[in-house]
Amino acid sequence: MLFFKNLKKNIDWKLLIKNLAIPLLVGIVSGFATRSANEEFTSTAVQPAFTPPPWVFPVAWTILYTLMGISAYLIETSDYNTGKKNRALITYYISLFFNFCWSFIFFTFSQYLFAFIWLVILLALVVIYTVKYFKINKVAGVMNIPYVLWLIFAGVLNFSVYLLN
Repeated sequence: MLFFKNLKKNIDWKLLIKNLAIPLLVGIVSGFATRSANEEFTSTAVQPAFTPPPWVFPVAWTILYTLMGISAYLIETSDYNTGKKNRALITYYISLFFNFCWSFIFFTFSQYLFAFIWLVILLALVVIYTVKYFKINKVAGVMNIPYVLWLIFAGVLNFSVYLLN
């Protein structure tokens, strides 16, 4: 009910598609650019026993990027103070940059400790923009909770890889 209450009757499809495309492109480009390094990592690095099977990652990230895009759309189209909306969205875009770079740091350069530190900064950015989103649109904030939880899990996984390798 809350979700539908927060949707506008007139969806700006062009703006929605833009907001969906941005995070999805971040994922697609970083995924393809680090694909061979990722495959090499999967076959050579020691991984913790709780590492999910490889197919889980693209499925999870597609869902998360979609939620990010929809939530950014809800923020961008809200009637809230423009300055606060812009600051929330700027934090979101900075987090996308950190998200994009993490794959290169971890897979391409195998800098597991630095990747963990980078991921902690990414998590902080996501928590910051999620809190800002909650103040503007509760649904947009809620839509980012799975991302926060996934990043916590990814942090544990990343740090475990660092310890094992």
